[in-house]
Amino acid sequence: MSSFKKYAAEFIGTAVLVLFGCGAAVTANSLVGSTGIAVPLAVSTLIIAVAFGLVIVGMAYSVGNVSGCHINPAVSLSMLINKKMTVKDFIGYVIAQYLGGIAGAAILLGICGQKGIEQGLGTNSYSGSALGISMWGAIAAEIVLTCVFVYVILGVTSKKEFGSAAGLVIGLTLTLIHIFGIPLTGTSVNPARSFGPALILAFTGNTTPLAEVWVFTAAPLIGAALAAAIFILVNKEKE
Repeated sequence: MSSFKKYAAEFIGTAVLVLFGCGAAVTANSLVGSTGIAVPLAVSTLIIAVAFGLVIVGMAYSVGNVSGCHINPAVSLSMLINKKMTVKDFIGYVIAQYLGGIAGAAILLGICGQKGIEQGLGTNSYSGSALGISMWGAIAAEIVLTCVFVYVILGVTSKKEFGSAAGLVIGLTLTLIHIFGIPLTGTSVNPARSFGPALILAFTGNTTPLAEVWVFTAAPLIGAALAAAIFILVNKEKE
């Protein structure tokens, strides 16, 4: 498989993830805002979580055979640490993922317009946390959430016999992580997913998510590195 095709697949996959995942956040939260009652808020959390999970399932079975469907710099980092990809491909993947995240957010803004701006384009934030957690709380949450998510990915992709079910398992895991993480930080576990909407939103005048995006870059990468280290340690013990 040529490098260009792999990078193109990562670009497309990440763009779709941001467009539909963050798009679900914009539309679901818009409905909650129009009613102002608590029950739809819980429902919207579930809708957003399922949307992110379904996108992963769809992309896993469409671009997965081309690039492995990382569509997440944290996942790519874990693969690099586990020697499942080269440094050259890692750099190419990350660039493609970030560009895809930006493109997906730009398309979302074009579709939703002012309503998308009002809902923050599905950006991540700790200052706007529904549970009012601190910056350090957000860092801790994103490290743990990413560590669990990446550890599942490493496990389910470690054996060929798991291949047919891998996309579904990963998608369901991301759904679970979002159900828990949305009230905390909006759930990132993906630097490219956080950066794209934050950058595009900054052009509309709201720079808060962009100022906080370092948390949703550093914490997922730390969580991914931790997951990779744990996975290597456990595998060595099994051997």
